[in-house]
Amino acid sequence: MKNLSWFNKIVFVGNIFVGILTIAGYFLSFLAPKIFPLLSVFTLFLPSFLIVNLFFLLYWAIQFKKQIWLPLLILAIGISNINKFYKFSGIDEEKAKSDFVLMTYNVRLFNLFNWIADEEVPDKIKEFVDLHDPDVLCLQEYSKNTKLKFKQYPYQHIISHGSKIQTGQAIFSKFRIIDKGEIKLPNSNNNVVYADILKEEDTIRIYSIHLQSISISPDIHEKIDETKSRKIFNRISKAFKEQQLQSELIQSHMNDASFPKIVCGDMNNSAFSYVYRNIRGNLKDAFVEAGKGFGKSYDFAYYPMRIDYVFVDEQIHVKSFVTHSDFINSDHFPIITRLTLNK
Repeated sequence: MKNLSWFNKIVFVGNIFVGILTIAGYFLSFLAPKIFPLLSVFTLFLPSFLIVNLFFLLYWAIQFKKQIWLPLLILAIGISNINKFYKFSGIDEEKAKSDFVLMTYNVRLFNLFNWIADEEVPDKIKEFVDLHDPDVLCLQEYSKNTKLKFKQYPYQHIISHGSKIQTGQAIFSKFRIIDKGEIKLPNSNNNVVYADILKEEDTIRIYSIHLQSISISPDIHEKIDETKSRKIFNRISKAFKEQQLQSELIQSHMNDASFPKIVCGDMNNSAFSYVYRNIRGNLKDAFVEAGKGFGKSYDFAYYPMRIDYVFVDEQIHVKSFVTHSDFINSDHFPIITRLTLNK
């Protein structure tokens, strides 16, 4: 550090500070939100720390400075976290008869309250589903108020709650559903549905989840002062505590299923959170396995938020994974993955 200019010394001090925050961020997924509610909010910012470390890496590399080892070491330690945030290359393996395609999509009540100034949104969603024709279709924030019919799916499992405006979850399947049910989430309008599908001679359990919302609007334009920032932090930390309980209920329910499982849907949390780690457990993240780019699944203007997931059992191989971020007919984007069950 003695040979550094005064400016580079300041930069290096900043590098150390960001490095400490990044290392701390690596461990935040192990801290239960109920115990550390405010700290859990910082899991949303870990990708930003990773990006800043990358800039430090490039900064020292251009100058051929030995300080490059600091950001390089920090990024190397968190390589698994980098893969959760950004994938440099995806895969798209050759199709086979044994493959099946799953789509998960938070349809935001099919634009029931005209958040998008387009009356044709429901029809566009229906056309998108018809075009890609997945074998299993999981829809979150499904509304029975729409008159859409997905007739290509002979087997359906839909559970909605509410009086005037009913919203819930829906699982549509081309494979026979031999069992189905719901995990009720206490003190929440959100819920989880599951269905056991029979693919040839194999049973696969599908969970479609929608966890507590953190209530961040995708089109925030108002000025955020200190008071509003504090309110947002408190609201998010409260939601994360509720999500912890919800994730524990889901994990407990999954432990009772002996056959391969797929968990998909809107988790309303980042891939660096306690909730993500708890629900994923020993399952594989399909985006990490076969995705590409940021995997942005929520239409938020200021940040590539990935809060919708597909987790699959070790017995299930991910052959392709695509987030259709160009299809903007909800505040979420549809995810399509092609899978096969290993024999």
